[in-house]
Amino acid sequence: MAETAHPGLDAAALPAIEIYDTTLRDGTQGQGFHLTGEDKVAIARRLDAFGVTYVEGGWPGSNPKDVRFFEGMKASPLSHAQLTAFGSTRRKDLDAAGDPNLQAMLAAETPVVTIFGKSWTLHVTEALGASFEQNLEMIRDSVALVKAHGRRVVYDAEHFFDGYRTDPAYALATLQAALEGGADTLVLCDTNGGSLPEAVAERVAEVCAFSPVTVGIHAHNDCELAVANSLAAVRAGARHVQGTINGYGERCGNANLVSVLANLVLKLGAPQPQRIDGLRELSRFVDERANLQPSVRAAFVGDAAFAHKGGVHVSAVNKRPETYEHITPEAVGNRRRVLLSELSGRANVLAKASGEEGAAELAGSAREVVERLKELEDRGYAYEGAEASFRLLAAKVRGTYRPYFTLHGFTVMIDKADPASSARCEASIRVQVGGVLEHTAADGVGPVNALDRALLKALGRFYPQLRDLELINYKVRVLSGPDSGTASLARVQVEMSDGRDSWSTVGASKNIIEASYEALVDAYEYRLVATGAPPQEGSEPRQVAEVGDRPGIA
Repeated sequence: MAETAHPGLDAAALPAIEIYDTTLRDGTQGQGFHLTGEDKVAIARRLDAFGVTYVEGGWPGSNPKDVRFFEGMKASPLSHAQLTAFGSTRRKDLDAAGDPNLQAMLAAETPVVTIFGKSWTLHVTEALGASFEQNLEMIRDSVALVKAHGRRVVYDAEHFFDGYRTDPAYALATLQAALEGGADTLVLCDTNGGSLPEAVAERVAEVCAFSPVTVGIHAHNDCELAVANSLAAVRAGARHVQGTINGYGERCGNANLVSVLANLVLKLGAPQPQRIDGLRELSRFVDERANLQPSVRAAFVGDAAFAHKGGVHVSAVNKRPETYEHITPEAVGNRRRVLLSELSGRANVLAKASGEEGAAELAGSAREVVERLKELEDRGYAYEGAEASFRLLAAKVRGTYRPYFTLHGFTVMIDKADPASSARCEASIRVQVGGVLEHTAADGVGPVNALDRALLKALGRFYPQLRDLELINYKVRVLSGPDSGTASLARVQVEMSDGRDSWSTVGASKNIIEASYEALVDAYEYRLVATGAPPQEGSEPRQVAEVGDRPGIA
């Protein structure tokens, strides 16, 4: 089924739209959405590889985590996207040059700085306690200072649509002040998320008529209209869209860039540089880094987006998919699901394999990989955020996997002498590499840390390239229902680093230590494969016999 632009728009007249991602700042203001510093770096790099125009890293003047993030990014800049620092206009009682918030934004040394200012008279008098003229001076001075330091300035007109409804002339005057300061982009913000698409389109068209610079939209989702408002803005002339992956953000969230991009390309015909067949994978990646369950009913990328259950629907879709599907699932990296009798999903696996195992190498065994993935996902595994485990799994299915060691058992002990003392954790492990048996033990600050140290101690004798590895992220998700209690199924995801690169792996079990062991072993084996280390002497290429078998376990 070919994808076509919406018939109501001349697709040739619509250029590529700038995509500004604020998941790392506005997204983290959402309830239940938390990212570590390592998560922020990983997501920034994934967004960069995906091809967004701007990645807003955070507000360097607001918290130490964002300061550390920007400091870390200086040594390893993004390849495609422009990293952006965010903050407010100067305080009313300070010169712009003396404002610590603006100085922190400049110290982040990003090529782009986004400054937000007040457009609504209510906020000027009540939130800032400033006069209308003072607010215009604050906007003008702040933008001018950042421009004087050679940075590109995106000006976010906070509460623009609310401000326009109250005092149109003043709301427009704030935009003019930003232009006088040298703003490169004017972004109209529906901060309270209460505007309707028709009103958004009218205001955007009015601003586009006089603005000499790019006009953008920043929509919140309080009326479930953030995506609709963003598209209405584009139809009215906006060429810059701000939002977050999966729509995370304060209150009801921000415009979901996953849906925005799918609609821009598939419905409006925008010639976007982003590969939208990677949207599902990007969506899942962010969810996994935030340790959140992906939304089953998410438009375009959710498991239910192309799911059909019995009767007339299944019969029709099997004959002509377009009878109940508005696009082909593969266009956004998803796949069709016929409940109770799922189709193969071969193309999805090949798309995921691109750049890892390679589509050509997997072509002959893609169906078997899909079936194994289904079985393992049913047991609690998830590979969307664990690419290293997927690569190993594909090799095992193809029969090219060769083990690096054999496990003969491990023991983890936790000893707490009295209520006032800290628990002591110790792990011992017995592994065999070739004909050599290694039996060693290590202490740790917790059972998983002790097991990690013991395993690395044992294997480091045979594989020196493992000695510099560091476990930088460890997450556990309970998967079973409420009646399972402490016997619930647990999924463990770990992220390992060698100081230069990092990779993620997954394990699942009702025993959290066993799940952790599985994820750790995948992380070590991925490193050995990547460095070309020779497998265990005498081992032969083989497949995993049954779901749940772990290679290397005797």
